[in-house]
Amino acid sequence: MRIFVTGAAGYLGSVLVPRLLAAGHHVTALDNFMYRQATLLDCCMDERFQVVRGDARDADLVRRCVAQADAVLPLACLTGAPLCNKDPVGARTVIVDAVREILGCRSPRQPVIYPTTNSGYGVGEAGKFCTEETPLRPVSLYGRLKAEAEKAVLDSGAAITLRLATVFGPSPRMRTDLLVNDFVLRAVRDRYIMLFQADFKRNFLHVCDAADAFLHCLAHFDRMRDQVYNVGLSEANLSKRELCEEIRRQVPDLVVTESKAGEDPDKRDYIVSNARIEAAGFKARRTLQQGIAELIKAYEILPRSPFGNV
Repeated sequence: MRIFVTGAAGYLGSVLVPRLLAAGHHVTALDNFMYRQATLLDCCMDERFQVVRGDARDADLVRRCVAQADAVLPLACLTGAPLCNKDPVGARTVIVDAVREILGCRSPRQPVIYPTTNSGYGVGEAGKFCTEETPLRPVSLYGRLKAEAEKAVLDSGAAITLRLATVFGPSPRMRTDLLVNDFVLRAVRDRYIMLFQADFKRNFLHVCDAADAFLHCLAHFDRMRDQVYNVGLSEANLSKRELCEEIRRQVPDLVVTESKAGEDPDKRDYIVSNARIEAAGFKARRTLQQGIAELIKAYEILPRSPFGNV
C-alpha cells in the first residue's frame, strides 16, 4: 500500500514511518523539519521511502502527494496546549485547515486515519469512564481544534479517528514535555518532583503502541471504518501521584512533594475506556514500567537541551 504521512518526522511519525516500511508499505513522508530533526535518516536506505520537505498547508504540494496515495495519515500538528496558545493562527491552519484540504482532494477510495487526543474529554465525572460517546469538553485551544478536525474527518466518511491517550516513551524526535517523559526526566536529573493537583487523572499510551494502532487500523480498515476509537493502556488510568509512585519503583531516591499554593495549567482530569478498540482486536501491550525503564536509558543519551514543542 502507498501511504502518505504528513508530519512524518514528528514524535509519533518518527516511530510510525519505520514500522510502516517494515510492514511492506511504500511511504511518502511530508515534514517541514521545524525542529531541525534528522529522525528519518535510516529510512532513506529503503527504496520504498520518499521524503518531501514542505508544509502540510501547501495545498498544491499536498494534492500531488494525495493523488499518488492509497491511504493518508495526517499527523502534522502543532501539538499541545502551550504551542497552540503561542501560535493560535498557525495551530488552526495546521490542525484544521490542512486536514480539510486533504479531505477535499482525496477520493472515497483513499482511507484517512487521523490521530486526535482524548484530552478533548477535559474534566470527566469522578469514577466514570469516558467512552467514545462521552461528550467532548476540551479545556484548551489544542483540544478544541483537534475536536473540530476530528468531526470534519468523520463527516467525510471512509475514515477512522484515534483519540490517543497521553503518549510516553523514547522517540527519535524526542519530546520531554509530555507528562510521563517530563516526570521521568525530573526524577533522573533532579531526583525531585513537585506536584500540583496530584489527584488529577489521565490515561497513558506508549508511543510504539500508538504507532501499532495505525497499522492495526490499516489492516482492518473495512471492519473499523467510520468510527472513533480511544487508544490507551487500560491498566494506566493514573493520577499524577500514582504516576510518581510508578517512577519511584525505578528511581527509589525520588522525592515527591505536593503544593496547594500553585496550580497546573493543564486542568485535564478523567479516566478512559479503551474497550471499543480492544473489541476490534487491538490492545496496548507496553507497560508504563517498560516505558519508564526505556526513558531512564534514553536520558543517559540525550543532552541537557530541552526537547519540547515550545
